Amino acid sequence: MRTEVRQAVTLRLLKGFALLVGDERIALSSSAQQLLAFLALQGRPRTRAYVARTLWPEATTTRANANLRSSLWRALRTEPGIIKASSQEVALAADIRVDFHDATARAHKLLDRSTVCEDILTKQTWDDLSSDLLPEWSDSEWVLLEQEQYHQLRLYALEAMARRLTAAGRHGEAVAAGLAAVQAEPLRESAHRVLINAHLAAGNRAEAQHQFEQCRRALRDELGLEPPVALRELVTQAILR
Repeated sequence: MRTEVRQAVTLRLLKGFALLVGDERIALSSSAQQLLAFLALQGRPRTRAYVARTLWPEATTTRANANLRSSLWRALRTEPGIIKASSQEVALAADIRVDFHDATARAHKLLDRSTVCEDILTKQTWDDLSSDLLPEWSDSEWVLLEQEQYHQLRLYALEAMARRLTAAGRHGEAVAAGLAAVQAEPLRESAHRVLINAHLAAGNRAEAQHQFEQCRRALRDELGLEPPVALRELVTQAILR
């Protein structure tokens, strides 16, 4: 008897929610989407009580548990086996690929200075780290916490990526990573620094000066501050060479 091979299932949480079976996008109810996203971000089994309480904090315990059962039924009806559930715990199936997990693993690798990262200095890494987590979901506290954690992680990772690319002489890609960090947080001085360094490494002193002026304007207009002296000296010394 031949066993049917299950198609690869991918859950996308960066740039927005999407569930793919093979290349087909699967439609889910909003409650099933929230359940899948929550379980994916938890990364481990959670008790039913914890899931119900977190996803429906304003509901009574009875109502929250009923909502969980309904969401679980809808998700499993649409794609059987996507969630592993017992009488006590629920978890995302282990064979589901989640883009958020891939992105965070690459981010931590980039931040580990003892690790060689040539294999992940790619457009895919840049694209994932340039994307927000569930950007259209902003009405639940659990989502906001996860979004802020990933936002900070990806900023540090983009800066690390820009530094590694600069050191490797891949100046155009380094500039792209630096620009992504600045775009994500225009008042972040360290993001401007790695971008300026990328321009200088490429020999583009005018671009470095222009980026410094953008940094100075942003800090002055929004915070009434000036860029740090060390950043000013970095650009000035490069121009005087």
